[in-house]
Amino acid sequence: GAPRCCVSIFREMKGFFKAARSSFTSFNRAKIAPFRSYASGKRKSSKSVLVRPLNEEDEWKSVWADIVKPIVRQGDTYTYDRGLSETEMEKEWIEKAHVTHVAEVDGKILGTYYLKKNHSGGASHICNCGYMTSPLARGRGVATAMCKHSLEEAQRLGYKAMQFNFVLESNEGAIRLWQKLGFDVIGTIPKAFYHPDEGLVNALIMYKWLGSDNE
Repeated sequence: GAPRCCVSIFREMKGFFKAARSSFTSFNRAKIAPFRSYASGKRKSSKSVLVRPLNEEDEWKSVWADIVKPIVRQGDTYTYDRGLSETEMEKEWIEKAHVTHVAEVDGKILGTYYLKKNHSGGASHICNCGYMTSPLARGRGVATAMCKHSLEEAQRLGYKAMQFNFVLESNEGAIRLWQKLGFDVIGTIPKAFYHPDEGLVNALIMYKWLGSDNE
C-alpha cells in the first residue's frame, strides 16, 4: 500500500478541496440570489424607511404631484372632492394638520401622512391620521413605518387615542394593516361611499387607545 505520509497528505488535500467547493457554492448562491428574486418578479424590501417632517417649501409640490394628486383624482379611498386643486389640498393636508410627515426610501419620498386633532373640547385627546403612498412603495414597508411613527408621534404630542373615521371596507389592505397594529373596528357606516368601481360600500370606524390601561 501507499506510505502513511502519502495517505495523510491525500486526506488533508481532499478535505481542503471539499471545504473550498462548499465555500464557493455558498458564495455563488449569495451572489445569484438577488438576481433570481428580480427575475422572478419579486421586489426586495428596502432595509429602512426614514419618516421625517415634510419640508413644505421644497417638497410639497412633488409630494402633491407624485403621491397625493393621483390618489385624490382616483377617488376610491378618501372623501376629498376629486377636483381639489393643489392649494386646496395643501390646506387639508398641511395647514389643518398638527404635523405632516413624509416617508423616504433611498432618498426618494414614497409616502406622506398628517396627524391632527380629531375632536375638540372634552374629546381633544383623540387624534386622527391620514396616509398616502406612492405605487413604488408597495411591498417596502412604507405604510407600516408611517403608521408606527404616527402612533409614537401622537403619544409624544400628548394624545391618548387615535381614530380613523372613514376606512372603506373595499380598502382591505389598509384594514389588515391597521388591525395588525392594534386598531379595533368600533363601528360601521352602511352604504357610506360611492366607490367608482364597486358602487356603494360601507365605511369602518377604527380606534386604538394609546394611554395607559388605568386611565
